[in-house]
Formats: sequence, C-alpha cells, structure tokens
Amino acid sequence: MSECLELSFDLGALDAQAAEEACLACGASAVTFIDAHDDPVLEPLPGEFRLWRQTRLKSLFAWQEPAVLIARLAANLGIPAAEISAVRLAERAWEREWLKDFHARRFGRRLWVCPHHETVSEPHAVVVRLDPGLAFGTGTHPSTALCLAWLDAHLEPGSRVIDYGCGSGVLSLAAGALGARAVHAFDIDPQALIATAENASRNALAPVVQVHADADALPTGADLLCANILSGVLCALVERFARLVRAGGELLLAGLLEHEAADVTAAYASCFDVTPCGARDGWVALAGRRR
Repeated sequence: MSECLELSFDLGALDAQAAEEACLACGASAVTFIDAHDDPVLEPLPGEFRLWRQTRLKSLFAWQEPAVLIARLAANLGIPAAEISAVRLAERAWEREWLKDFHARRFGRRLWVCPHHETVSEPHAVVVRLDPGLAFGTGTHPSTALCLAWLDAHLEPGSRVIDYGCGSGVLSLAAGALGARAVHAFDIDPQALIATAENASRNALAPVVQVHADADALPTGADLLCANILSGVLCALVERFARLVRAGGELLLAGLLEHEAADVTAAYASCFDVTPCGARDGWVALAGRRR
C-alpha cells in the first residue's frame, strides 16, 4: 500500500485562499481548514472567508521526502519551515482520519446529530446526519448544543422556521427532522449555503429546507426564528427579526457569552419578551415571543 504525506500549519495571519493556493501549487491533492481550538464559526463580515478564530490548515500530498516539500511550501507561504508539521499516512486512511473523534450525540430527549459513519439504535430517535466541514456546526459547541436541545423540546410540528446565519445548516436540519413544515436558511457566506443545501439533500430534507443568499428574500410570518450568531450582530438585527416573526411567534438567540445576555435582552425588549433558556460552559441561549 502506498502512503501519503499530510502537512499542517496554523493559518495565523496568512490569507486563507492564498495559503490554499500555495499548497495546491506544491502538488496538494486536498486542502482542509479545521478548528484549532474548539471555537464556533459565527457571523463573518460581508465577503469574509468563513473560518474559525484559530484555524489550522491541513494539506495532503503523494508520498515524498518531507524535508524537501516542507522547505518548498514554507518558501511559498513566507513562514519558517519549523511551523509546518508532517504526518505520514497510509493511503485511504486519511479520508476518515478527521472523523475519528466525531461521534453521534443526543440533544434533549430524542434529537441526535450523527456522522455518516455511525448509526443510532435508540428507539424513536430523530437523527440528523452531518459530518464536520468548513461551514462548521455539528452541535459540538455549547451554543449550538443549547439551540438543538431547545428545538427538541419546543419546536411545534408544522412550524415555519427561519435559520438566520445557518452555517452548516444543523439547526435547519434539526427543525426539518423534528417536523417543521418549511425552513428558510440564510447566510452571507456562499460556502455555508452550499453546505446547508447539500446536507439537506443528504438528509432527505431538500423539499423542506430552502437556502437564501439574500436576507430580503426571507418570508415574513415565521413561527420561529433561530439565530446562533454574534451578540453585536444580534443587537443590530432587532427590527429585521421583528418584521420576520409573526405576532406570538418564537425567537431563539444564541452565540452569546454570559456577560452579553443582558445587553441582547435589553435590545430586544421593544418587540420581544426574551429570557435565558439555557446555559453551558459560559454560553447562554435566549428564547421568547414576539409581542
């Protein structure tokens, strides 16, 4: 069996797309960006390449002498060769290497997020199939976990849902799997929209989950709006969310650190009655209704 060589380095201040191009120019057959420190990917700035706050790049090459390739790649990137790590991998083993620490997880009473390489045998389980990817969001971050648990407990079947800042689409998929009639997923990142559409198709939810690149195209009258994004962005979106959610409709907000919850609650007080609905590892979720 032939072997492969995986080179990795912290992206740091390097431009993501330029770093990817440097790897490909050196002969990489695959380039992957991964979360280096378990941070959530939340709302980027318009046009920003969606990455984690501390991102590591991994690139795969046909087997060759590591020192020579590292020196060439370091020169292309403009970084010291010592910052690049090398791992020798058996052919094909690398394909599932990145999944070895990702396993099925339950949120609430019946909702599971499960990678494609595992199965869930729990009776009456509602299973969302999802593998980690660039538009990350698989429930591993506390903020996402809080949202998933809330959906498991509170989503009304037949609801019309908006997932604002959908990322991988995990909240959209969960809502669809739990019985939502229609889910409208929006994100400013084209990669996130591609990921959400593909994940919906893989979960047989394409008829339910619709992706939107334009927030102005989102329908009004939502029964539930979910937004797992940054607190500052949430505070700026109060009036938009008020237009999108029907009177008596529900709101689920996350991506907040404990010290940010009071400011977000105050910002929404003009249109929504929101209160904390869960906390985990310093993160808080808020839920409430449109007045």
